[in-house]
Amino acid sequence: MSTRRDFIQKTALGAAGLTLGAKSYSRILGANDRIRVGIVGYSDRFRASLVPAFMGLAGELNFEFTALSDLWSKRREEADTFFKSKGTALRLARNNEELYEKNDTDAVIISTADFQHALHCAEAVETGRDAYVEKPFAETMDDARLALRSVQRSGKIVQIGSQRRSAPNYIAANEYLNSGKFGKIVMVEMTWNVNQPGRWRRPNTVPLLKEADTDWKRFLLNRPADTFDPRKYLEFRLFWPYSSGIPGQWMAHQIDTVHWFTKLSHPRSISANGGIYLWKDGRTNFDTMTAVMDYGDPANPDMGFQVVYSSRFTNSAGGTKELYYSNGGMLNLDTNKVTSEGGLSEREAGAMNMKANLLEPFELPSVKIETSADTGGDPMTTAHMRNWMECVRDRKKPHADVVAGYNHSIANIMCTASLRTGEKATFDEKTQEVMAGGKVFQY
Repeated sequence: MSTRRDFIQKTALGAAGLTLGAKSYSRILGANDRIRVGIVGYSDRFRASLVPAFMGLAGELNFEFTALSDLWSKRREEADTFFKSKGTALRLARNNEELYEKNDTDAVIISTADFQHALHCAEAVETGRDAYVEKPFAETMDDARLALRSVQRSGKIVQIGSQRRSAPNYIAANEYLNSGKFGKIVMVEMTWNVNQPGRWRRPNTVPLLKEADTDWKRFLLNRPADTFDPRKYLEFRLFWPYSSGIPGQWMAHQIDTVHWFTKLSHPRSISANGGIYLWKDGRTNFDTMTAVMDYGDPANPDMGFQVVYSSRFTNSAGGTKELYYSNGGMLNLDTNKVTSEGGLSEREAGAMNMKANLLEPFELPSVKIETSADTGGDPMTTAHMRNWMECVRDRKKPHADVVAGYNHSIANIMCTASLRTGEKATFDEKTQEVMAGGKVFQY
């Protein structure tokens, strides 16, 4: 059985190595040139959110879809039917080698299985394409480092699908927190709660997938060899090591805002636990988890705070919350308001010969996130897609660049390491490895 390191060593590109024999391609774009975009993975996320976001902007920004790669013949047929109904005939590729062997794409949108994102990103940039890459960026540090090097070496424009970075309320929150008016962050509380037994399940689609209609070995990429399993293919978010589940899908969005607002790259440590407490349907990823994270800056001893993150599939009370606390009050990214709630009162301050510390009320632009559906297909995703498309044209740094993706991946992998080993997880800056119980975390 081949290992990840064997996979990397035998690549000809020094990156994902999946397009062996494909030529690197890069077209010099003029201001009026139409930008041709390939689709890597005709997934549910792509159909529901990324297609409407892209197509709503394509005419204005002079972009078009030209080709599509998907391993499953059924999805290729569905894509062909859909796009022809919109007046577009796509070139259909059975895999990414076929996609990249022709020079009809300048950029790609990658919306494949969680564990594939980093390798597919590396593959795209190594063959000369810019990329919009869905989150999580990576589920292992080997994959994260490999893709980071490829993107930085190539100089290509890569936007990670952390769409909060393009939302007006989050942009305003970042500006406010960094203005100094909020004061020192002392605590962050985050939740993502649903009551959805069918979340990430595809019971009607799983029976339709036959091994003869796809390429199971190619799907596995560098994961351990395994027998064909349509659930792992279509319900990958429920199974490690194809996805970390809650950390990669939900925490990745929210912890990214912590890194953005504080300019910190990752936690100093994470202790987490959880389990499959209710939905015992064969999944291996937890339906409930809680993580406690310690953040700080070695160069600034006064900067330190805790993040408590909790999530469950079994009861939706609490919904999606992101609450930032200072000694003077709270920033609530659910209500999009800053209040003096919990701030230091005159009574408590006076007892210590201090002055009261109560924040002035402040209201952010309003953007509501629904927990009953994927966070996409909304103004936030459209704004994020617009930012990527504009950056492909002007070559400026996008809102969620590859470093942002790398950093949220560190936090996700640390969380996964603690969940799966029962040990506190840390990060070795020198080796860029996640450590748990004194050992490098591997699946």
